[in-house]
This record gives sequence, C-alpha cells and structure tokens, in this order.
Amino acid sequence: MTVSITNSYGQIDISIDVIAKIVGGAAMDCYGIVGMASKNQIKDGFTELLKKDNFSRGVIVRFDENQNLLIDMYIIVSYGTRISEVAGNVQTKVKETLNKTLGLNAASINIFVQGVRLTDDETSEEHS
Repeated sequence: MTVSITNSYGQIDISIDVIAKIVGGAAMDCYGIVGMASKNQIKDGFTELLKKDNFSRGVIVRFDENQNLLIDMYIIVSYGTRISEVAGNVQTKVKETLNKTLGLNAASINIFVQGVRLTDDETSEEHS
C-alpha cells in the first residue's frame, strides 16, 4: 500500500514501509528510547530489540475509513525515565518529522511500551 500526494508537478507515491522507517528513526532520536520492539511480541512471547534495518517491524502504519493516518509504535524505554514523558516526546517528534519530511499529518500516534531496559552506560556504572 502507498500514500499518494498530488501537487502541481504530478503525483508522488510513498510506500507504507518508508513511512514506518521514518517514524522509527524519529523515535530513536528521542531521549529515553532504547529501541523499537517487534509488533509481534505478544504472539512471540518475548521482547525483541530491533536494529536500525528493522525499525518498520516495530511500527504499524494504517488508515481508518476516512483515510486518516494512524500510527502504532512499539518501543522499549530506558530504565529510570518517566515513561509518560518519553511517550509524549516520541509522539511530538514523530508528528513533527512526518509533517516536515512528507507533509503528512497523523490523526493518532499510539505508543505501546513493550519493555524497560538498562542502557550500556547504566550497566557499566552499576559494576564500577
């Protein structure tokens, strides 16, 4: 599936996977995010930390009956951060990034926190 944008020069079709990768990259720029989690985590029964190449596996891009853009994101946050603030920052960053890079406005950005992890820096400080 693609998103079509029409302007005076013609039509631009953007793949859903491209939108998902842009959304995942924007989320990873936010403080408190350790990584993206697999959206299949509930079925698989374990949390998988996704690498940069697989960000789209942690994001679901869909449209409602009115063709509004809806985004579901599955994230893993850093231990010791305020989860509500991290999730709010991710929503704001994703909304701004989608608007700036693609000219799209998301009707909703739903955040599903799949886990809390210690970062490498925190782990090394604990053992010092």
